[in-house]
Amino acid sequence: MSALGRHILAEFYGCPMEILSDQEQIKQYMVKAALEAGAEIKETIFHQFCPQGVSGVVVISESHLAIHTWPEYGYAAVDVFTCGQKVDPWVSCNYLKNKFLARNMSAREIERGIFDVQLDYKPAANY
Repeated sequence: MSALGRHILAEFYGCPMEILSDQEQIKQYMVKAALEAGAEIKETIFHQFCPQGVSGVVVISESHLAIHTWPEYGYAAVDVFTCGQKVDPWVSCNYLKNKFLARNMSAREIERGIFDVQLDYKPAANY
């Protein structure tokens, strides 16, 4: 079996409210997390909610990093999805755990796009 991508679903607990409320700081951390893992940044979009919370996505050539924060609970949900062999999504997750000063991280990896090499799969020419 071979997978097209690796998808880390991470949950960060016990993070300081001021970090999880700061849109610009979160954007900087997310971009740096992608770069630390060796990804190529294509685009970013982040949104500050009122009264608190941030959502954002860093689009990379290899897929994406996404976040949503609940500062009032000291919690952030993070997805790191990478395709190919060049980028290690765990590098990004561990970098973010440290930057968010998380007391605890729960994370699991899911392989995406698993194809049995015996099936002789051919993608459709047009969708």
